[in-house]
Amino acid sequence: MQPPVLLALMRLASPSLPVGGFSYSEGLESAVDAGHVHDEASAGDWLLQQLDLVLARSDAPVLARAVAAWHDRDATRVAELNAWVLATRETAEMRLQAEQMGRSLAEWLKNGEQAADPRIAQLAALAPAPTWPVAFALAGVLAGADAHHTLLAFAFGWAENLTQAAMKAVPLGQAAAQRMLARLAAAIPAACERAAGAEPQAFAPLLAILSARHEAQYSRLFRS
Repeated sequence: MQPPVLLALMRLASPSLPVGGFSYSEGLESAVDAGHVHDEASAGDWLLQQLDLVLARSDAPVLARAVAAWHDRDATRVAELNAWVLATRETAEMRLQAEQMGRSLAEWLKNGEQAADPRIAQLAALAPAPTWPVAFALAGVLAGADAHHTLLAFAFGWAENLTQAAMKAVPLGQAAAQRMLARLAAAIPAACERAAGAEPQAFAPLLAILSARHEAQYSRLFRS
């Protein structure tokens, strides 16, 4: 991989990317409130299961297919994938996150180095909103990355955001968070390999229940 491509993916995976990923816990805060997560070991186990059962089976396969669709400039296929993401968000919070982060990345791309690329306007025009994995796929394509490396960046960005959320919600110290991140990083390559060849599917009932409960949770730090 050429250094400019690697650096572009590092920027996309960074928690400093201005898309608001830091404001979501993706059910982790509810898992803490329900007692499923209470220390470093249980938080690490929870996130590893989420990587395997949710990310690698849903958003990551969508992203892999969206990369191909953006490369082929297949607007119909892009719209189909975007609609699938929206249709499979099981709670209002999950849909809010997919839409808000997708819109924010589209706005960021509009002001980037390749703002004139017509695919950015196509992304922004997706109704009712561009979704996060579909938007990230285009960002990877514009960076010159292939689907494999874009998947790795997407998964690592997710892992870093959720590790930071665990630090606040459990709570955990920085050393514990780094150990958790190392566990996730070790599992990400295999998860991405599975995602690249998998049909997207969405079935995580416990996570959906926790997400629904979070909407009315008494005390919250995060938006999901």
